Amino acid sequence: MDLGSKLRIVPDFPRSGIQFVDITPLLQDAQAFREAFDELVAWASGLDFDLVVAPEARGFLLGAPLALTLGKGFIPVRKPGKLPHHIEQGAYQLEYGEAKLEIHQDAVAAGQRVLVVDDLLATGGTVLATADLVHRLGGQTVGFGFLVELTTLAGRAALGEAAVFAVLHVN
Repeated sequence: MDLGSKLRIVPDFPRSGIQFVDITPLLQDAQAFREAFDELVAWASGLDFDLVVAPEARGFLLGAPLALTLGKGFIPVRKPGKLPHHIEQGAYQLEYGEAKLEIHQDAVAAGQRVLVVDDLLATGGTVLATADLVHRLGGQTVGFGFLVELTTLAGRAALGEAAVFAVLHVN
């Protein structure tokens, strides 16, 4: 199946000049979603990790079922004000502004190996902020998994030595 044909490009969203890659048509197609998810599972199965950590909100769509499928714990990284316990917070730059993320301070134990999963890799800001939160709690990021990578934005280069995988690559 041509999974790339299941993506929708939305011009000028969320602001002028941004070409937003919408994954919802792929998610709507059960066969396409299954095929893409199975590719992510196959890749992640070859890694040694304890937890899947995913940023809000689209990262949850892949991260939680991936953790469940592989028998790992799942840790949500949320927007400010959404977590009820003691939190660690980090700020980062988006292609179109600044944002903040939070994680519970007891979510990752020292030495735990973490796989960060998100829907899309652009500049890498969101997942780098997520990995920074993991590191501040004593965890180690072993890899980054994505449904889509925007190759023209060079986010992969920002992720360093960890394993990186994307099901789809979009220019």
